[in-house]
Amino acid sequence: MRRADRLFQIVQHLRGGRLVTAQKLGTWLEVSERTIYRDIADLQSTGVPIDGEAGVGYMMREGFDLPPLMFTRDEIVALVAGARMVRAFGGAAMARAADEALVKIGAVLPDTEKDRIARTEIHTPMWVVSDAAREAIDLIERAIEKRQVLT
Repeated sequence: MRRADRLFQIVQHLRGGRLVTAQKLGTWLEVSERTIYRDIADLQSTGVPIDGEAGVGYMMREGFDLPPLMFTRDEIVALVAGARMVRAFGGAAMARAADEALVKIGAVLPDTEKDRIARTEIHTPMWVVSDAAREAIDLIERAIEKRQVLT
């Protein structure tokens, strides 16, 4: 595995929000603990917010985003299909977010992948979600996010 790939994998693994030891990372990535210690130090020196220490473990502070993510062709198709379903059946806010996500995905895809995505169809029932239903879905989504009970 290339070093860049290994660093990316370390960041991805630490994003899980739990304490991970260098030994576990080394076993998972098939490298020595010493290599993991060097990699963690290099990541920290570039500004990646990793907390922890040797012998105890490491974890990523919340709020760290790592663009760009690399998706396989099948993952992209799954994301597009899911976004289209949300656009068709979600609340108004979620449908707008799905549209924005589709625009962002489309902006970075090579032409060959855009063609494949265009051929991916979502077959939906012959009914349409009304504006009132979308508003109700938005209300439910906000209540879930705020952990509020609806009556």
